[in-house]
Amino acid sequence: MDTIVERVDVWVAGIKDAPGGLAKILSGLRDAGVDLDFIIARRAPDKPGTGVVFVTPLRGDAEVSAAATLGFNVTGSIKSVRIEGENKPGVAAGMTEKLAKAGLNLHGLSAAVIGSKFIMYVGLDTAEDAAKAADILKKG
Repeated sequence: MDTIVERVDVWVAGIKDAPGGLAKILSGLRDAGVDLDFIIARRAPDKPGTGVVFVTPLRGDAEVSAAATLGFNVTGSIKSVRIEGENKPGVAAGMTEKLAKAGLNLHGLSAAVIGSKFIMYVGLDTAEDAAKAADILKKG
């Protein structure tokens, strides 16, 4: 399997830090027909009683409109690259080493292995850094 590298928009919304806070917003997306690839949710330690959820992707005007109704916006603080490929020991280390050699400082990284494949989302601070990271990772 070839490695797939692509730039992606990450969408963010606030949620209540209470039972059902996350379920409510995810149910709203589901009811609008949104099929998400990735979700990260967490409490907002600086704002008690609240949390934040990040999702990707939103495809097409109908999904974007439904998400906007639920309070989602494209996050301006994180520019992301999605990488998918065949898993092998050290794949994340190798990729992060390449990015470090290019002088790229990561805003964040999330990754998982499913079966024999990995999926990784790398967050960077600027669109230029994300484009540079995508170019580096596409070259292998």
